[in-house]
Amino acid sequence: MIWTNEEYLNHMTFVKTGRELFTELFGLLIGLDEEWKSQGASEKEIALSAFGWDYVKYTYVPFSIRVLSGITPGVVSESESEQISVDVMGRTMRLSKKCATIALPKSYPVQSPSDWERVKHWYRFTPERFDFERLKTLKAMHREGVLTILTMPGGYDEPRCLMGEEALSYAYYDEPEMIEDMMQNFGDLMDSALEVILNETPVDLVTVHEDMAGASGPMIGPKLVREFISPYYRRVWDKAKQGGARLFSQDSDGNIEALIDEFLDAGINCMYPMEPKAGMDILKLRKKYGKKLAFKGGIDKFALRGSREDIRRELEYKLVSPLTGGGTAFALDHRIPNGISIDNYRYYVNLGREMLGLEPCAEGPFVRMAF
Repeated sequence: MIWTNEEYLNHMTFVKTGRELFTELFGLLIGLDEEWKSQGASEKEIALSAFGWDYVKYTYVPFSIRVLSGITPGVVSESESEQISVDVMGRTMRLSKKCATIALPKSYPVQSPSDWERVKHWYRFTPERFDFERLKTLKAMHREGVLTILTMPGGYDEPRCLMGEEALSYAYYDEPEMIEDMMQNFGDLMDSALEVILNETPVDLVTVHEDMAGASGPMIGPKLVREFISPYYRRVWDKAKQGGARLFSQDSDGNIEALIDEFLDAGINCMYPMEPKAGMDILKLRKKYGKKLAFKGGIDKFALRGSREDIRRELEYKLVSPLTGGGTAFALDHRIPNGISIDNYRYYVNLGREMLGLEPCAEGPFVRMAF
């Protein structure tokens, strides 16, 4: 089913729409396409267009939060197994081509307050960040049911990209003024952007990428979120709400549970992908937080590596009230991993649709719902 922006926003803010939302957030992990092909999967199955996943038509506000460094990214060396490149921050990046889609940094531009002073102009507000021609089309698209999404720099992720996790961990204690200044600059950028954007179009959803947790818990604790990140989040969210925004969505892998209360206070009302293997149990969290927090994901992808009984057991646990009726976009908790057979995936899709009272699979476009 194709959802309109209003239908999607209603569903994710706990307004009953009379239908459950069943989707995929990300798609296949590298190599799974070849596995499925060898098992007889069709091209449409490999493209996920055979499964009729739910999606909402959406567009991103054409405003770039990318650093304006003047550095031209490029490939330094490449082999069959890896690629070494330089990115727009000047970082040396290594991509393991056979098992990853995201390159990892081997160096960072900021190691001290003087480094930050040297590069903070990268986050200056300037009209060149906008595609004004496209911006002027968004209001009409919004009226036609297209979801309008605004991206903001992560309160943890952006400093981590500048410094690396270890240096950032020390800086919270050794250089708090520098971290506060980072948050101020990111906030200034978004505040100026929203002044322009809201004169042209409503904003439906603000999304922020953090990936600030592992299976054992988050990289920083509630106190640091409250001190450094929450004021920045709240500044952006309060202004976006003036433009009609109803969802403030955070993307973080791992176990983020220790920080949920702080992020709720900062305005977050939707989280994904909610990884069960990291301890994120969306049923328990829904019982704890009720209608304060919507979820996308939450179905254990690794259950699909097991038997049909394993798949049924996972769905019978998750596809139940109080998770039904609004506030949940049911989906696997990240990319579809290697080792899942096409037969198991078909079974998962068909059983999930049956349990949620949805129509049988019908061909339709696959649209990533990770935002």
